[in-house]
Amino acid sequence: MSNNTAQSSSLTLINALFDINACNIIETHISWVLLIGQHAYKIKKPVNFGFLDFSTLEKRRLCCDEELRLNKRLAAELYLEIVPITGTPEHPKLGGAGNPIEYAVKMIRFPVGQLLSEYAKRGQLDTEPIDQLSGIVAGFHESIDRTDENSPYGDSANIKHWFDENFDHIRPLLADDSQKQQLQKIQLWGDNEWHKLADMMQQRKQQGYVRECHGDLHLGNMTLINGKVTLFDCIEFNPLLRWIDVISEAAFLFVDLLHFGYARYAYRFLNRYLQRSGDYQGLALLRYYLVYRALVRAKVALLRMAQQPADDKIAKQARCEYAIYAGLAERFTKPCPTFLIITHGYSGSGKSTFAGQLAEHIGAFQIRSDIERKRLFGYDANAQTGSGMDDGLYTQEASVKTYQHLKKLAKVVLDAGFPVIIDAAFLKAGQRSLFRQLAADCVVPFHIVSFQASDQELCRRIQQRQNDASEATVAVLHQQLQSAQPLSEQEQSGVITVDTENNNALETLLAGFDRYCQ
Repeated sequence: MSNNTAQSSSLTLINALFDINACNIIETHISWVLLIGQHAYKIKKPVNFGFLDFSTLEKRRLCCDEELRLNKRLAAELYLEIVPITGTPEHPKLGGAGNPIEYAVKMIRFPVGQLLSEYAKRGQLDTEPIDQLSGIVAGFHESIDRTDENSPYGDSANIKHWFDENFDHIRPLLADDSQKQQLQKIQLWGDNEWHKLADMMQQRKQQGYVRECHGDLHLGNMTLINGKVTLFDCIEFNPLLRWIDVISEAAFLFVDLLHFGYARYAYRFLNRYLQRSGDYQGLALLRYYLVYRALVRAKVALLRMAQQPADDKIAKQARCEYAIYAGLAERFTKPCPTFLIITHGYSGSGKSTFAGQLAEHIGAFQIRSDIERKRLFGYDANAQTGSGMDDGLYTQEASVKTYQHLKKLAKVVLDAGFPVIIDAAFLKAGQRSLFRQLAADCVVPFHIVSFQASDQELCRRIQQRQNDASEATVAVLHQQLQSAQPLSEQEQSGVITVDTENNNALETLLAGFDRYCQ
């Protein structure tokens, strides 16, 4: 039985089971979701796309069980049970006695219009859900099961298979010659990139970075419930598509935010995710996974198009979606300008706040010394270590070790082909020269951004800090003021100076970057 014939038969059952006039139906390329009262019932389409096989009742049942198990990790309050559909296709009964003829995943229905994709389409997405997401995803990745050496998942050959599988589905559905040529260029790039990265992919598996992830982490699978972001609809139909490198999962959301025009939020999410996870090594694979994820979304758009009449509104929209995602995939194959920026300023000067905003605007990665110092010594970012001046984490030896660690991380980011901002005080000339030399060794531009505020304002900000990685006190500030080594005449040349008490501080910073760094 063909996919279309099987779908037609299942749709007949759905029409008989539910009063279509009394419910709403959401249709995707693989399922129907019926919204009835306070509940939603998800019924899988009897389709077989190769990467997904719902062709038999038993396969659909097993996938329903997996869907319930997997989604209870992130949305236990939404996913209730598996409901059998009994009777006959002409006279079906939801949850009745007898042999099941179909299965539905029963869920709590969440409020209409609260999907993050809907917020994005309305231009209403703000930083609060993005910040929630960075914490939720990083925390989820820390807690889920990981592969071991005997696992069948996450081998570099498997990663290449799924990258290439996109082309097998996309190419037959393209009629435009320019789009075919574009696809061919992307495929050639993917082949070359995989050969460079295959050993690292294998190493990442051995290090435990391949985990049982969500697998479909885009804004359409996220909703707000009472102001809290909730992730749902994990990939249940193929373990190879959810047992993936965590950086591949993060890349999916990054791509989706770019698709909706939220480039700043894409970098905000990924920066905060990396600051929580510390997985800067994963950036070496990021570009490959960005291309892969854009291709996945392009493929899904074309599969959806193929299920509709050619002149249908949904089909036309799907063709446009394909063009957008294919364009993103092509964009990620091209290198971006790289540079090294270090901050300079006393505690309380606003370095971290403005460095974070700069990173979002220019597409860079911000590495915070306060976070990395604690990670280096085994502490969480907001842990209070009780270290005092010249004590604990803040001895001269610990500081030297911290700046050496920051240098290694900066090189990791630069080697991956991305710009980096090292967010630290850099009050010693030797610390600054260390990074100037790194930039020279990596043959990238080097810039210092110096943040300034009055002593009174510095004290006020330090005293008002809450839930921050920095443990600096007013006493620490006073020590900094006495021992800091000012920027030399050579360093002053080209430095971007920002008065953070000025209401136009961000504009000054961005203008300075445009002037000196572009």
